[in-house]
Amino acid sequence: MKFTTERLEIRPFTEKDLHATFQMYRKPEVCRYLLHEPWTSENMNEAFAKKLTNSTLTETGTLNLAVVHQDEVIGDLTVWYTGMKETVEIGYCFSDSHSGKGYATEAVKGLLEKLFHEFNLHRIQANLDARNVASQKLCERIGMRKEAHFLKDYWNKNEWTDSMVYGILHEEFYK
Repeated sequence: MKFTTERLEIRPFTEKDLHATFQMYRKPEVCRYLLHEPWTSENMNEAFAKKLTNSTLTETGTLNLAVVHQDEVIGDLTVWYTGMKETVEIGYCFSDSHSGKGYATEAVKGLLEKLFHEFNLHRIQANLDARNVASQKLCERIGMRKEAHFLKDYWNKNEWTDSMVYGILHEEFYK
């Protein structure tokens, strides 16, 4: 999958994206609400290799896409099927050095449009750490609705955390 928005190119990762992707994922503040720890020089090649191989969305395979602005990777979009008919979950991460410019909103909204249009989906959802207020606001800006707030339901990084589920249906996106 490949597409462009007004300011961004969204495409599969390539080998040349390793350095910029490492610069994003090496920061503890960027990885705070993610399921993995910050990347290190010891594990970056293995972690990045997964992004290179996840270039197609299938019923059993994850899709990772690089968000590129002016030839630099500034974000990462991830999509996978949930196991429910015509339903996918999305994840996203963006470089803190590019925050506050609307790139995340532009990229994720473009992703929703592409997914609904090309994959005949019924529903797209996002499951996030409830402390991640920026992610909540992003979901709301692109038209997703908060469907659930689970209390201490997820064990991650040696603590129980609350999670939230946001969702949007095909017919809601195209209102």
